[in-house]
Amino acid sequence: MKESTENRLRRLHMRSMRRGIKEMDLILSTFAGRHLHGMDEAGLDLYDRLLMENDQDLYQWVTGQSPTPEAFVELIEQISQTFQKREPG
Repeated sequence: MKESTENRLRRLHMRSMRRGIKEMDLILSTFAGRHLHGMDEAGLDLYDRLLMENDQDLYQWVTGQSPTPEAFVELIEQISQTFQKREPG
């Protein structure tokens, strides 16, 4: 049975909030709250795969401490941009 879009969004958001380390809880839950509803199915599939990755690896990718695997480069850039400090205009 195929998961409904609404259930999938709830599941992905919950998995974003309940990670292994608090920093990733905050980073991913904020990103999920802002972006999941606007993602197409392929984007949700990729985000779902990303959530299977280790938190320590994710944190290093998001903060630029280690290279991001090619499959996740664009998504990690989007996640990182969610938290970049903006200079006053």
